[in-house]
Amino acid sequence: MRRFSDLFLAVFVCLAIASCARQEFVFRSGDLVFCVAGTEGMSSAVAASTAWGDSVKFDHVAIVAVNEGIPYIIEATSSAGVRCIPWEEFLETSSGGGRRGAVVMRVNTEFPLDKAIDRAMECIGQEYDWHFLPDNGKLYCSELVWECYRWDDGSRLFSASPMNFRDSEGNMPEFWTALFEKFGEPVPEGAPGTNPNDMSKSPALTFVHRFF
Repeated sequence: MRRFSDLFLAVFVCLAIASCARQEFVFRSGDLVFCVAGTEGMSSAVAASTAWGDSVKFDHVAIVAVNEGIPYIIEATSSAGVRCIPWEEFLETSSGGGRRGAVVMRVNTEFPLDKAIDRAMECIGQEYDWHFLPDNGKLYCSELVWECYRWDDGSRLFSASPMNFRDSEGNMPEFWTALFEKFGEPVPEGAPGTNPNDMSKSPALTFVHRFF
């Protein structure tokens, strides 16, 4: 009986320490959360196409908005379009597709983050951009960030570049082939766009925390 009590106490202490460590980090509005890619579906396809040779591969990026001390996440999701949810809910649901954690990065230059948050809030309700094309009234995850993080003169904090959908060996992942065959459209290879992996390497961002 004593052994069981000791084991229970040890587990309780470990959980309490983990919980405290998790709560120690303080988010700031405008932080970006990058989700570590998994091995299934679009998560795997994004990583294969955009994270060649990277030790940590990302498949999603979202915006942090802190309201009265509580962190919320504004994100463009394939299942619900652009939405705003509490951080804890995001952390619980971000394990979809076999994801393995999240990394928080912070803008390290003078930038009107409040305006970026306002723009992101205005995007809530927009559809997810399954076509991955610019200026079509829909948004995918890094496109939401790209659109919202801009200066008053319209210039962007993060740059766009020709998109690549092929893996490191030049092959097109089956996920992308099947997706665009369903739309009856060509894969938008070379169209201007963004992705979480390239965005995470921006010199405008600094790593501040990780959840794994």
